[in-house]
Amino acid sequence: MFVSGKPRAWLKLDGLVLFIASIIIVATTNQRWWLYPVLLFVPDIFMIGYLANKKMGAYLYNLGHSYLAPSLLILLAWNMDSKATFAIGIIWLGHIGFDHIWGYGLKYDSSFKDTHLGNLA
Repeated sequence: MFVSGKPRAWLKLDGLVLFIASIIIVATTNQRWWLYPVLLFVPDIFMIGYLANKKMGAYLYNLGHSYLAPSLLILLAWNMDSKATFAIGIIWLGHIGFDHIWGYGLKYDSSFKDTHLGNLA
């Protein structure tokens, strides 16, 4: 079952808020401005699992597109007092928000187009 209707619209709005907040937060770390656009689509490397099969693709994609991994990276950066690593984690969260704006959500094993936000077809 997929999310639809108003809840889907709210989740897309959440994505927009996360994306905008990530830009603002990264700006406060005094990183070079080009870091954000250069790193924004790096998390899409997690789609590589689809070269093996749909199940592996969904697993790796979801690993790279859930909040867990970037949140752990941010906590590690905070502990290390590393502004660069912190910015990378925030950009990663921004990528997830950007994906949600366009309807790209966590994947089901059935197809790349079957996401928790609905079918991309």
